Amino acid sequence: MLKGRSLVEPEDFSLDEMDGLFSLAEKIEKDEKYLRESCRGKLLATLFFEPSTRTRLSFEAAMLRLGGSCLGFADPGSSSTSKGESLADTIRMAASYSDAIVMRNPKEGSSLLASRYSSVPIINAGDGGHHHPTQTLTDLLTIKRLLGKIGNLTVGFCGDLRFGRTVHSLAKALARYEKIKMIFISPTELVLPDYIQSILKKQNVEFYEKEKLEDSMPEIDVLYMTRVQRERFFNEDDYIRLKDTYVLNAEKMQAGKKSLIVLHPLPRVNEISVEVDTDPRAAYFAQAKYGMYVRMALLSSVLGVV
Repeated sequence: MLKGRSLVEPEDFSLDEMDGLFSLAEKIEKDEKYLRESCRGKLLATLFFEPSTRTRLSFEAAMLRLGGSCLGFADPGSSSTSKGESLADTIRMAASYSDAIVMRNPKEGSSLLASRYSSVPIINAGDGGHHHPTQTLTDLLTIKRLLGKIGNLTVGFCGDLRFGRTVHSLAKALARYEKIKMIFISPTELVLPDYIQSILKKQNVEFYEKEKLEDSMPEIDVLYMTRVQRERFFNEDDYIRLKDTYVLNAEKMQAGKKSLIVLHPLPRVNEISVEVDTDPRAAYFAQAKYGMYVRMALLSSVLGVV
């Protein structure tokens, strides 16, 4: 169904196709031997022009667990781009050696450009402040597994909503589900971009913008915390002024529902206090593991082994 397909943004897959990936990921989670060795002889190129821990390692773990192999780089300085090679040429080269390419790049639109020059599937692992579709698949699978559904929920997004590509991707994806209400909590300097708001309005999604997390805690089903991203700021003073705007702690958690789940794409800096880690509603480390399962499902699908 997804053989040979690229994933540049969440809308590239239909809801039915995403549901199929979630079902496959759940099968993999329940049976460690399911699809083991299915990608034997397949090679995944991981091209990371920007730092990553969870995304890169989860993709490599996913491919290795499927029996495949990986090659690539985690530092653009070790690639020929440092010599002036164009992205198009890098992609052509990597495609000639591999069966699929996972790429993270700080420039918006880089994955779309890569997909136009690649002879193998391109999977966007983050393109600047634009999209992060495999994190979105991770987020949706986590919500489905822990709450039993994706629709009919109130989702609160808190922190850096201007530059947060995980927020942009997840908001666009959730807008496709029924009875979704969104609350965007951020300082005025980091509000959700107009183009995302326009998409939500066009799809008649109910959403609100607020500045205080405490005011919204009692009604939120899913709280999506994000860090203020130092690497997106041009001015260090602005980053320092805004980085501690929101800190989720045990006191604030008291106002949340018993059924609340707290997600975070990670890495965490100080926006979630470590005292929250022991709260059963803290789901961000489980979320990271679900990311490996859904990436196993994605890789096996685009490589055509299922």
